[in-house]
Amino acid sequence: MPTYRARFDATVAFTNGGGLQVQGFLVDVPSADVTSGQIGELFLDSLGLLMAGDVRLSNLEIVEAAHKGTRGGPAADGTPRGEGTTYIELGHVIRDGMITLPNLPGPSFSQQLTREASREVYAPGTEFEIGLLTMVTNTGTYMDSPYHRYPDGHDLTGFSLERTADLPTVVVRVEDSGRLGIDAAALATYDVRGKAVLLHTGDDARFGTPEYVDEPHFLTRDGAEWLIEHGAVLVGIDAANIDDMTDGTRPAHTLLLGAGVAIVEHLTNLAEVPPTGALFTATAPRIEGLGTFPVRAYAKLS
Repeated sequence: MPTYRARFDATVAFTNGGGLQVQGFLVDVPSADVTSGQIGELFLDSLGLLMAGDVRLSNLEIVEAAHKGTRGGPAADGTPRGEGTTYIELGHVIRDGMITLPNLPGPSFSQQLTREASREVYAPGTEFEIGLLTMVTNTGTYMDSPYHRYPDGHDLTGFSLERTADLPTVVVRVEDSGRLGIDAAALATYDVRGKAVLLHTGDDARFGTPEYVDEPHFLTRDGAEWLIEHGAVLVGIDAANIDDMTDGTRPAHTLLLGAGVAIVEHLTNLAEVPPTGALFTATAPRIEGLGTFPVRAYAKLS
């Protein structure tokens, strides 16, 4: 079923004085025949504007486009999409020798016990295989805990399931924004309190290639500050790093992990997740003394 967005210029006067003008503003709309009055209400709701008077719209255009999760819009109520439950895989498959980042070695698969050797141990017709895996912990789709950045931060065992499983989800779509940095302004219209915030950049299409780290998207310092201030509990991204890889201070990692906010990097398939209404899970094994490890990341729609 097609979805639609409205693009317009708007002028609004406030009842306590002053006003606001915007150009080329976009909001999700429920249908192609939405009225200008409904669009005006969505505009005010999306910005959380109070004491607003009349809204005047001009240059109004309805375009067929994926919903971005406008606050108060048609995708914001978490309405079920159909019967039953659907699961969407959001992690990359880990394969022997795969490259997650060019400066890190890929995993190496071997066997501690081969099936052939096991036949000498077990009864005739009974055989087993025990695998042996060597890899850096930053492989595939993985979660960062505070210990990844801070020597006194908690490790992977410190995340309760309440902070990593079945989290209400907001997907922030920036793949067509024309900007690499995801700042506070790009996040300002979203309700993120108590939620997993998944940054959909589209960079995952280049995963496993040298181009994956060429001009990747990232979360800016003020974007990280905004997410912490507004109560996000987990932040994920489908790019090579949540930080600007040219900034050695790594402000997003520093701020988010310092606030106890879990980070999940190298997500994929975020285009399949609606702007709101899904539940996100990313859980790592309870390994003591590690700050990072691959996760099984997925979204649940019901």
